[in-house]
Amino acid sequence: MSNRTQNEKKFGRWEKLPNGGRRYWLDVPGRQGWRARYLKEVDANEMTLRFWQEIYDERGKLAEIHEKYPVDKGHQKA
Repeated sequence: MSNRTQNEKKFGRWEKLPNGGRRYWLDVPGRQGWRARYLKEVDANEMTLRFWQEIYDERGKLAEIHEKYPVDKGHQKA
């Protein structure tokens, strides 16, 4: 299985980027009505450029961002 196939299977949704890469994402519902979105950007060779998590409140408003790669910056209020 190629990295592209693995990413497509794991994340389920993606969009092509102008640089030939892709942005994958996966939405995970929380117990309190919030939602986490995991995002991964890759280059044309499927090498990871950036990986982060976005947290949305019960109204769908972006509340926090947690950039995990290339540098873990911890949770930051949006």
